[in-house]
Amino acid sequence: FRSKKFTEDQYAEDKEKILARYYENGYRDARIVKDSVVPFDDKSVDIYLTIEEGNKYHIRSIKWVGNSVYSTAFLDQVLRMKAGDIYNQNELEKRLLTDEDAVKNLYYNEGYVFFNVMPAEARIENDSVDLELRMVEGVQATIDRVTSSGNERVYEEVVRRELYTLPGSLFAMQALERSFRQIANMGHFDPEKMNPDIQPVSTDKVNISFPLEEQASDQFNIAGGWGSGSFVGSVGITLSNFSTRNLFKKGKW
Repeated sequence: FRSKKFTEDQYAEDKEKILARYYENGYRDARIVKDSVVPFDDKSVDIYLTIEEGNKYHIRSIKWVGNSVYSTAFLDQVLRMKAGDIYNQNELEKRLLTDEDAVKNLYYNEGYVFFNVMPAEARIENDSVDLELRMVEGVQATIDRVTSSGNERVYEEVVRRELYTLPGSLFAMQALERSFRQIANMGHFDPEKMNPDIQPVSTDKVNISFPLEEQASDQFNIAGGWGSGSFVGSVGITLSNFSTRNLFKKGKW
């Protein structure tokens, strides 16, 4: 419950968070018209904010433009926003672009990696907004090349057998995410440093690269105990990247 230290950067972030909360509740015109930071004593300050909230907006209509792969009725179902709902700009962005089951991922899973959707406020009247969701579907893309980098201790074929993104196959976000999980589960690489990169090479082909950073996963164990007048001990080593065909090859160790 102690007061927090005042910093300019944090103050600017907090003002953005205040407005974001207004936008989530339909106040698209909300703005901070005036703010001031006034010293209270030698160790603290007072903050004063004057906020202009504006009207609370609702969605009057939603129109899809440019969709041919999926029907308007199906996209309405995926969007989960309808006429009469509070106009939540943050929720609209998540349902279109960032949620796991967003409209964008729906297209990505079918190979439409060049897909884009641009929400536009076609008309604003009183406290109502007409939304127009303008879509560029593009064409389905296939995978041209799949590469990895940073795997110096782990053989290329060991990494490749974990992949579900194969050259010549249709690009799918689900396959990319599954490949990411499979590589992470190997235990050889730091999952926080692994960020698959998708690069278009033509109008219907993409390359995928997996930048990897290795981490130690081998183990050495030693244990011992005394009982019934005798000593019992054990030593063990676990090699998670062992190759029998290279066992007697100099330099491969």
